[in-house]
Amino acid sequence: KLMASALLAEGRTVLRDVPAITDVDYMADLLRRLGVEVRRDGGTVVVDVPSHVSFAAPYHLVRRLRASICVLGPLLARCGAADVALPGGDAIGSRGLGMHLAGLEKLGATVSVEHGFVIARAPRGLHGANIWLDFPSVGATENLVTAATLASGTTVIDNVAREPEIVDICRLLSRMGAKIDGVGTSTLRIEGVGGLTPTQHTTVPDRIVTGTWAIAAVMTRGDVTVVNGHADHLEIVLDKLAYAGATIDTADEGLRVAMSGRPRAVDVVTLPYPGFPTDLQPMVVALNAVSEGTAMVTENVYEARFMFVNELARLGADVRTDGHHAVANGRPRLSAAPVVAPDIRAGAGLVLAGLVAEGETLVSGVHHIDRGYPDFAGELNSLGADIVREPDPDHYED
Repeated sequence: KLMASALLAEGRTVLRDVPAITDVDYMADLLRRLGVEVRRDGGTVVVDVPSHVSFAAPYHLVRRLRASICVLGPLLARCGAADVALPGGDAIGSRGLGMHLAGLEKLGATVSVEHGFVIARAPRGLHGANIWLDFPSVGATENLVTAATLASGTTVIDNVAREPEIVDICRLLSRMGAKIDGVGTSTLRIEGVGGLTPTQHTTVPDRIVTGTWAIAAVMTRGDVTVVNGHADHLEIVLDKLAYAGATIDTADEGLRVAMSGRPRAVDVVTLPYPGFPTDLQPMVVALNAVSEGTAMVTENVYEARFMFVNELARLGADVRTDGHHAVANGRPRLSAAPVVAPDIRAGAGLVLAGLVAEGETLVSGVHHIDRGYPDFAGELNSLGADIVREPDPDHYED
């Protein structure tokens, strides 16, 4: 999403500490289609934006990455037009674009959905407005903030998402010359400027990956130090793991999570940040499946996120779902079986479950995991796991 935000400034924006995940490659392909030069060297990505950018984002690229919709705001602000295919991504529930589109209309754009595309026009530019989000949507916040940076006048957006990734985007935009107040709070005030300039920026560490390693340590009764992991981005998650019995230490280098005995099951309710993140819900359900006791996980963000529970049950987990609740009765051990990963986070959760299952577990559909975790199997092997990555005959990449 930082790469998409770079569209707002002509010239070369340099992003550092970019993870080696396929979603970055998908975004690079989309930006190249828009006429942008994208180069990658290890963890550094250079986004070189020309003076004239195409504003049409086609379906065959957008469908691979839900986050592709975040080019909508920058393109509309920069070009006065945007034709962006309705996005694809993970099958975890309905994620409509109503707040995106209504907010852009308040900024002065005409917006319609035609033939599978969002068609947005603002030939005379955008103007400031007061916008209230019915839900603190990450995607809507990103699109509206980026669009407002080049709008004339002042834009105030209430009930915005407050995730560290939103803060990171605002920091990038500020380095580019945007005027944004209230970063990290529920209200953002943006003073539109005439233009932005390219810059250099270091990406915030991924709190979901950090949380995945933390939960993995507890599930496997291990001892893991997550270098550069930000404990302050995961306060509720770490509190839950401490209740489960883990020892958690924070230091300048990151955070350490250690577990010596069988964990206690934990009740969890997913909520927008700073609540328990929905993206760690599959991992905590898997944790409860091998914990002592019974606990309930309530999903308040994505209604279809429990689809993976049927796969977890194939591993012997005793988990029942009812609407947006999942109740797990912990078992000392799971049993290996073939399972299918339906999305990024569920895939990671199933791999962690496989680590605590007797026998050899085969997880297919792991191309999903590649979208959010760099070398997941290799990193787990470095921590003592026994994982072999094999070609997936059921996955075909365009």
